[in-house]
Amino acid sequence: MSREIPSLETGVPSGWRVRWLAWRNRLLASKRFQSFAARMPLLRPVARRKATALFDLVAGFTYTQVLLASVESGLLELLREGPFDFEAIASRTQLSASATERLVRAAAALDLAEEVQPGWWTLGQQGAALSSNAGAQAMIRHHKLLYADLADPLGLLRDDRRSPTALSDFWRYAASDDPAIEGTDSVTPYSELMATSQAMIAEQVMAAYDFDRHSRVLDIGGGHGAFVRALAQLYRKPQLGLMDLPGVTANTQEACADLIAEKRLALHPGTFFTDPIPEGYDCLTLVRILHDHDDEPAIKLLARIRQAMPPRGRLIIAEPMAATPHAEAMGDAYFGLYLWAMRSGRPRSGKEIASMLQAAGFDSFRQISTSQPVVCSLIVASPLHS
Repeated sequence: MSREIPSLETGVPSGWRVRWLAWRNRLLASKRFQSFAARMPLLRPVARRKATALFDLVAGFTYTQVLLASVESGLLELLREGPFDFEAIASRTQLSASATERLVRAAAALDLAEEVQPGWWTLGQQGAALSSNAGAQAMIRHHKLLYADLADPLGLLRDDRRSPTALSDFWRYAASDDPAIEGTDSVTPYSELMATSQAMIAEQVMAAYDFDRHSRVLDIGGGHGAFVRALAQLYRKPQLGLMDLPGVTANTQEACADLIAEKRLALHPGTFFTDPIPEGYDCLTLVRILHDHDDEPAIKLLARIRQAMPPRGRLIIAEPMAATPHAEAMGDAYFGLYLWAMRSGRPRSGKEIASMLQAAGFDSFRQISTSQPVVCSLIVASPLHS
């Protein structure tokens, strides 16, 4: 069945910017101009950078697979103790000599590995940074599910979020309209990945916001307690609370046994869409929670939080956000398709979240910059004053 294409004769944007973009695009698409730019000394570096960037878009999936192979084979872990020669690397990765050389040289091309002297290898700069980042490595392993779903990206988009995917099955806790999953088997892989990758989020949040101004802090959807543990280590003043599914908090009891024994942390098993949000907390946090949900349930959650907050309370929203300067690709390209494959949620800009907060009854909200916006941005909101 064919689809009718809207007429381009009406409603077309106009103005100087439209005309300039049309001229620029015609120029960049011109083979004659491309050849001219490649020959001109002043334009040649720009032409090379643009050509390299275009090739990186074409080859990007291969790069991610080199990254995955470097992590899963143990190459990065081994080279952290390096340098090693090909024979030692082949023994560790359990690859043939020729396959080992192919992987190591591919890793070196991406700055994951570096040749110290002929035949001896250690970590490259990117590999060194990644080797100590357990959260990033956990996400790299997890991305096998995303890659499977993106094997046919147009098919995924045309499906319009109807059929289950590898990611929606893994994240069914987040994707379900009623995520009250019984037992721990379904939510344990989810919570373990969240806990492992939460450290880099927590670091950004703690550096950007002073929690010692609050007496009681509740982390909503806090999983196994990675965020509240980080908060407890850095801030001694506030009492802490954590709300999540009963199957999740059952494991949180073990992970946070010391904080519970010290009566520093209270657990609140429940589903935040249907069960009451615990009251008595002057600060509530949503760390990588809001973008997992579509607009209607997200606003519903914000409204329920608003009702549970005291007049001078604060809500902290921490997650990667769309339209973030220097992190645009992360927002709408990476998280746009990731959340589409997950079958729930979408990346939102700070302005979009502010509109949702206003619709949920919040009166004041401001965005706080972080040192690594590609990891997360912060919004601090307060309710209407009674």
